[in-house]
Amino acid sequence: MSKTNYVYIITSIAAIGGILFGYDTAVISGTTEALQSHFKLDDKTLGWIVSCALIGCILGVAGAGWIIDTFGRKKGMFFSGFLFTISAIGCAFPINLEFLITARLIGGIGVGVASMATPIYIAEIAPPNIRGKLVSINQVAIIVGMILAYSANHYIIVLGDEVWMNNLGWRWMFATETVPAVLYLVLLYFIVESPRWLAKNQKLENAKLVLQKITDSELVESTYSAILKNLKEEEGKIGELFRSKKRRITIMAIILALFQAITGINVIMYYAPRIFLTAGIEVGDAYGHSIVIGFVMLVFTLVSLFLVDRIGRRPLLLIASFGMGISLVLLGLAFPYAEEGGALLLFYTLSYVSFFSLGMGGIYWVVVSEIFPNRVRGRAMTISVIFLWGGNFLVAQFFPLMLSVLMEQVFFVFAVSCIICFLFIYFTVPESKGQSLEEIENKLF
Repeated sequence: MSKTNYVYIITSIAAIGGILFGYDTAVISGTTEALQSHFKLDDKTLGWIVSCALIGCILGVAGAGWIIDTFGRKKGMFFSGFLFTISAIGCAFPINLEFLITARLIGGIGVGVASMATPIYIAEIAPPNIRGKLVSINQVAIIVGMILAYSANHYIIVLGDEVWMNNLGWRWMFATETVPAVLYLVLLYFIVESPRWLAKNQKLENAKLVLQKITDSELVESTYSAILKNLKEEEGKIGELFRSKKRRITIMAIILALFQAITGINVIMYYAPRIFLTAGIEVGDAYGHSIVIGFVMLVFTLVSLFLVDRIGRRPLLLIASFGMGISLVLLGLAFPYAEEGGALLLFYTLSYVSFFSLGMGGIYWVVVSEIFPNRVRGRAMTISVIFLWGGNFLVAQFFPLMLSVLMEQVFFVFAVSCIICFLFIYFTVPESKGQSLEEIENKLF
């Protein structure tokens, strides 16, 4: 087996964390109507049930940097898989509403840890010439997880009537997550640890052995020397990220994270069926549309995967933010007429998620996994990702109320965010394609 193929295999195993990330994120969309009926929830409480997992994400991200910097990227991923398993079982069999919220929080912590550990791990084992593609595999995995969740939800919802769904169906939706979670825990045993983490923790012999497994023979010594050189030059303290030139990069990563969250994607991910139902589309079609959305996201994420190392990070981000803004304007204009022309509403929704998947979906994770120094990469990335999940929480918490009050005008609010995002990327985000992590660090810091 070639070393490149070996790297693809361990990347694919690590990316199962992305499948769980996507599954846990999307599965709630199929349960909202049933949960509202079963627990007699108002819109505000429903928003809390959906968004409380994002509080868990913030907690998970806050601790993930320390976990993966202290115990390793591999153990961080294993911890997230364990949390996904516990959450899936807890959400399926809650003894009361508080128990369900707790289980959702635990799942959110798992998402937060996985959202940190997986892209960092992949970035640190990947050759520079295909690193963007390999990190983007994690985004492909997230979309695959979403499709699996949407498909499972759609299959389950047609098994019984509304009464069955409100009492039992939603439990099966949550329970199905245990399958990929257990598979993830088993397969993680077979992957190597990040050589850069091993070197950082003075396990130099192991680091070199791993490099020999994943790096072309003629590049092992030069890669190993570059890693050691950069480790010696780094202070290794999070405070260094807020000094002089470093501060600019840190702030850029924070704002980019916010835009990934507040340009509307979680409106689609969490509430797609609810949007279509509100617009007057029938239940079966509403849930079927969610599956179509997932497949379109997968296709354009694959397109992004093949373009990211060819045309670069910046162009894809710019194209995405501009296209997302236009799509949201058209979506808002079509919303009042969806009952007569539901296909048009679906088309503009697909246009939006296509542009998101092409750029903002996966490229954000590529950029933030590349731009921070090796010794503090985990904790530095924590800063950015906390803001991402904070933005996600605000959107998920308030969207049901925004939709009921503003109706189609809510999409214009997110369109404005996309326009501002385009300008921000144009003026601040650097290009990093084709450079080693050490080269990027020397250039930015």
